[in-house]
Amino acid sequence: MEKKTPLYQAHLRWGGKMVPFGGYLLPVQYQGVIAEHMAVRTACGLFDVSHMGEILCEGPDALKNLNLLLTNEYEGMYDGQARYSPMCNENGGVVDDLIVYKVNDERYLIVVNASNREKDFAWMQAHAVGNVKLTDISDQVAQLALQGPKAQEILEKLAKPEDIPAAYYSCTFHKKVAGIDCIISRTGYTGEDGFELYMAAEDAEKMWEELLKAGEAEGLVPCGLGARDTLRLEAGMPLYGHELTDETSPRESGLGIFVKMKKPDFIGKAALEKMGDPVRKRVGLKVTGRGIIREHQPVYLNGEQIGLTTSGTHCPYLGYPVAMAIVPKEKVQLGDEVEVDVRGRKVAAQVVKLPFYKRG
Repeated sequence: MEKKTPLYQAHLRWGGKMVPFGGYLLPVQYQGVIAEHMAVRTACGLFDVSHMGEILCEGPDALKNLNLLLTNEYEGMYDGQARYSPMCNENGGVVDDLIVYKVNDERYLIVVNASNREKDFAWMQAHAVGNVKLTDISDQVAQLALQGPKAQEILEKLAKPEDIPAAYYSCTFHKKVAGIDCIISRTGYTGEDGFELYMAAEDAEKMWEELLKAGEAEGLVPCGLGARDTLRLEAGMPLYGHELTDETSPRESGLGIFVKMKKPDFIGKAALEKMGDPVRKRVGLKVTGRGIIREHQPVYLNGEQIGLTTSGTHCPYLGYPVAMAIVPKEKVQLGDEVEVDVRGRKVAAQVVKLPFYKRG
């Protein structure tokens, strides 16, 4: 039985086409994936991401636990700073990828992927050390993502400009947006500038309506899961269950920058050391033939299968199909011509640099 986010009725009112996703009923689209995608690239889109999980990590040993659980380094953060990280298992595969917000030295907010919420919380609890308290507050929190070049302009109608964080991957706590207490975070999963707003679940519907009303003149539209996926793929962003799995190391997935091997220890470090330099890598594929590539399709180079695609779609803004794949590092170079088996038919593609799209 799927759960409903606090915005379920609002989605129905706005014409959202509801589908099951990550244990929730969520809108896949409103006016159409292409229109929503283009709105985010050129104006602004509003997403309900209340299905994401929120976990508090508190206590004198909070920082110690973060550094043990996560591959990134969490020393030296300022209050209000956000930092992304993979979370590895003992074999060096990825349990999940997540964002940590520092509230203060003994309090951190961890935001995890929806479908992994229970798994992640159980994993963190099972590996907790010292004086730390972990609390799953997901059901009390709603999250909205306001994404696109007009996001700041729209948000300034409802919040004081000085309350809006200026730096990417930073946030402000207990600020008012449309009179509602929330966290304003300059983060997103679309490749655009924008914000993620965290508030009490009971305030979500009012916030949704106030934002859409405030952004009407700027072309703000409600967006569904479909556009969220095409936007993140166009921006070359990995997705758990696709580019990141329990069997794929973060370094193979192109996330080596977030794996701090010089840290004294973290779960999975020994396994990653044993693996040595990755022999596989994540690459971008631009479709040059006819067809759209999807995930889990074989990739061929000179007639030999060398890997599998992890995600693929048509990119509305770029105007052509793309995919990502995990392939042998030494065999594949930028510019190489490959073929992908799409249901028995070979589709030509070229290996290109990631991300496919970069704003500005």
